[in-house]
Amino acid sequence: MKATQAIEIEIFNKLFAAVAEEMGIVLRRSAFSPNIRERCDFSCAVFDAQGEMVAQASHIPVHLGAMPLTLQTVLPKFEWQPGDVVITNDPFSGGTHLPDVTLIKPVFFEKELVFFLINRAHHADIGGKYAGSMAVATHIDEEGVRIIPRYLFRRGKLNEEFFNDLLERLRSPLERKGDFTAQMASLWRGERRLKEMYKRYGVKKLREMATALKEYAVRAMATLIKNIPKGEFSFTDYLDDDGLGTKDIPICVKLKVKEHEIEIDLTQSADQVKGSVNAPKAVTQAAVYYVFLCLLHTLGEYPINQGCFWPLKIITKPGTVVDAVYPAAVAAGNVETSQRIVDALLGALSKALPEVIPAASCGSMNNIAIGGDDFAYYETIGGGMGARPFSDGLSGIHTHMTNTLNTPIEALEHDYPLFIETYRLRKGSGGRGLYKGGDGLIRQYRFLSKATVTILSERRRYAPYGLKGGESGKKGQNWLIQKGEKTALPGKVNLEVGPGDQVIIETPGGGGWGKIEN
Repeated sequence: MKATQAIEIEIFNKLFAAVAEEMGIVLRRSAFSPNIRERCDFSCAVFDAQGEMVAQASHIPVHLGAMPLTLQTVLPKFEWQPGDVVITNDPFSGGTHLPDVTLIKPVFFEKELVFFLINRAHHADIGGKYAGSMAVATHIDEEGVRIIPRYLFRRGKLNEEFFNDLLERLRSPLERKGDFTAQMASLWRGERRLKEMYKRYGVKKLREMATALKEYAVRAMATLIKNIPKGEFSFTDYLDDDGLGTKDIPICVKLKVKEHEIEIDLTQSADQVKGSVNAPKAVTQAAVYYVFLCLLHTLGEYPINQGCFWPLKIITKPGTVVDAVYPAAVAAGNVETSQRIVDALLGALSKALPEVIPAASCGSMNNIAIGGDDFAYYETIGGGMGARPFSDGLSGIHTHMTNTLNTPIEALEHDYPLFIETYRLRKGSGGRGLYKGGDGLIRQYRFLSKATVTILSERRRYAPYGLKGGESGKKGQNWLIQKGEKTALPGKVNLEVGPGDQVIIETPGGGGWGKIEN
């Protein structure tokens, strides 16, 4: 590749990515809920007219990696016109779980469809049996309102009947409306920026560069694959349970590294279960993409787009925990099973690249959803990063499939009837080794009013593994304090609390890497 061409590709990569990044800025600054405004639980991306990703912002891996299947599933179902916006959260149409609501907008230049803009935001409530819509459930309908792909706007006109009916079915409808409006504003801003690029460069140039970016990404991933030893590498890791009696749920990965592609076979993973740890296929694809994008960055900084994914052949079996089918409950599949798929993939890759792959990180998003008569709140809590072959793991950080921030205590206590008694590192929870795993966190909530609480957490029975002789990280623990009595809680639970009750979440530490030298 000529130097001038490489420079031009990089310029357009930054231009397209800047559109997605600015969409995210608008979404965050316009949002009502702390989950979006403070934690940044949203993602934005730019796709071409064929529904292939051109660029993404540095947002949430489980959102972004699932978007290609969303577009692949949704695009053929509609006759796209200027001013259209399609809305969906359907896990069986390329979605992740019900709280993640996706808006898709086509972008036309001179009546010609050229791009799609997409954003996905986690709403603090999407209806269902329990506040926060992250329940220990047995059926997708218990988890919330499932929005089959449909027009939210048609030729610029809002479908008010549908939108108002949706809001009436959700808790805190004013907050929900504010977040939906923020998503809409994000799309309008993205369209504005793309049209500015069109006026400067024209359709032909934009299409040419979108194609060049994808082709460049393919070559980059091919280079990575050439550097991985050829052969088959397997690993099995386990989910603790589904919260409803099924325990020791295997996630089995078999990698076949070939000359120009890698086959990722997950067909031997467990059948889908009664509880909500079932992952839609889009979530599984996102986890696979994330791992190989991390590896790609060991070679340098490359564009992230659909081309990166072409050499990755993902094989799943419908009806399993990694390819759930209706009516499976999936709330925890997105947030917990995605993490375990990453751990299993890294475990398999550690056999091929033992001096590159880190030990297991926290392995859980440590989800907590809290709701009362007039509020609904959701957050995830960080943990310990797995130690790396060259350094200790970081402490108290969100890892792998989540890329959110913490909700500041001040914002949480200002908006909701909650008080944070403790928020600190869980010292000594990281696994020992030549390099030490990062420590987890302790977050203690005191409730100021009656509320419903759901906890969805993992690594309470199976500890995050160490590598190359490093020790495992410490398992997580959940506790309830009522009337001065402290009792252990399971990893996944729905419960009722009253004023003065407290819940403590102690998150896992990361695994250690390497033997401790005497």
